[in-house]
Amino acid sequence: MKNFIEEVTWRGMLHDVMPGTEEHLMEQMRVAYVGIDPTADSLHIGHLVGVMLLKHFQLSGHKPLALVGGATGMIGDPSGKSNERNLLDESTLRHNQEAIKGQLSRFLDFTSDAANAAELVNNYDWMKNFSFLDFIRDIGKHITVNYMMSKDSVKKRLSSEAAEGMSFTEFTYQLVQGYDFLHLYKNKNCTLQMGGSDQWGNITTGTELVRRIAGGKAYALTCPLITKADGTKFGKSEGGNIWLDAARTSPYKFYQYWLNTSDADAEKYIKIFTFLSKEEIEVLTEKHREAPHLRLLQKRLAEEITVMVHSAEDLENAIKASNILFGNSTSDDLKQLDEATFLDVFDGVPQAEISRKEIEAGIDIVAVLNEKTGFMKSNGEARRALTANSISVNKEKVAEDFVLSTKDLINNQFVLLQSGKKNYFVVRVV
Repeated sequence: MKNFIEEVTWRGMLHDVMPGTEEHLMEQMRVAYVGIDPTADSLHIGHLVGVMLLKHFQLSGHKPLALVGGATGMIGDPSGKSNERNLLDESTLRHNQEAIKGQLSRFLDFTSDAANAAELVNNYDWMKNFSFLDFIRDIGKHITVNYMMSKDSVKKRLSSEAAEGMSFTEFTYQLVQGYDFLHLYKNKNCTLQMGGSDQWGNITTGTELVRRIAGGKAYALTCPLITKADGTKFGKSEGGNIWLDAARTSPYKFYQYWLNTSDADAEKYIKIFTFLSKEEIEVLTEKHREAPHLRLLQKRLAEEITVMVHSAEDLENAIKASNILFGNSTSDDLKQLDEATFLDVFDGVPQAEISRKEIEAGIDIVAVLNEKTGFMKSNGEARRALTANSISVNKEKVAEDFVLSTKDLINNQFVLLQSGKKNYFVVRVV
């Protein structure tokens, strides 16, 4: 047995833990769960802390359960939310559950014969046949309204600042989540629930139900909500969530997100989002502090997590794509980019469209630079730039006699124009 509490403590992943949890875990193999909201068919990086907790739990010799909140996803959780969430139908939930399991299996071992192999459970399976009358008789009577009202998540929604109040559906959420813990305690011998620090109230309702109904002892552990040093929200970019699904967030954008982490955040995140040892991280942090401009922490963080979520090949392609904008790269590197990555790399770069017929006929470079795209303000400016040898097409210098044709298309669709080192322009063929 590895000491799980010790491990998550030095990694900065422990916010609150019920007394006695550490001793309980050191006695024998235990079972713990983390709830995952299935409102999308992909996890995003906000889910990763919970997933990493489960992975460390498994590495410490214990058995992790990932609970997909099918039933609770149909209700909506008031913790930290100011509005009720959209409710999902069953077929969408099942689709999302399968997709999420695929992503989790990159982290957790679901398939081995080991006693501590991970399991995926869905609370819809045990809630769907539970009648309302049975629920209020068997569960509701054990928890007082006073107890439920004392939870921070409820108080916030009922405070004078909250414009909308709180529906009965949301108010009962903590009872449904608490019942999950009771069900897993009885059926899977699960004695620990883990989650974000905003879940403490819901988790302890579960430990209370285990005590009152099953006469047992269950434990709670929460991790801090991840923040960024500059106060902006972790896990969001200008385009929204950073997803683990490559179709939603390309491996290039995913890699860039971690690469652009601030120094203060990188020191924190490398402990939470990688499995590097304490010694490795200390050496790396020391080197980084000596030469922060080399961004050693950010590079290692981005590399480790991109391989973990995607693959070594995706990492390699993301690094190549990054070098196109920020390093020395060739026309061949450019031509290897798939369309999605190309558009991600040159997101925000000015674009113009030229018809395929014109490209097939061939267009001289001066016309491309001025009349067809407006990249240069006049033919004269275009000629001067060409004479000064500062114009590149797809990363290769060109002269005034250059003619643009279909052989120059990237992905049979794009041409990259460049003036000097930093000015880019994308031509899209339609």
